[in-house]
Amino acid sequence: MRLIRLWRMSARDVRLLLFAMTHTDRPAWLWPAVLALGFYALEPFNFALPLLGVVDDLVVLPLVLHLLLKLLPETIRSGFRSIA
Repeated sequence: MRLIRLWRMSARDVRLLLFAMTHTDRPAWLWPAVLALGFYALEPFNFALPLLGVVDDLVVLPLVLHLLLKLLPETIRSGFRSIA
């Protein structure tokens, strides 16, 4: 049940991330952070140890994404809430 809630939270977080990436007031650190998160998600370690890769993708990535979005300025988050 917790995993389902985590994935629902992640779907909203991905939409917020896409909104933040196109927002004019996005912070300068957002692009490098998203690229690092994407690289981490696609790292070859996931292929070497598949079970550990699944746990990583199901738990760690959504939590890091949520933390990353908590660091966004309030103007971006409130702008997303107004359209969502």
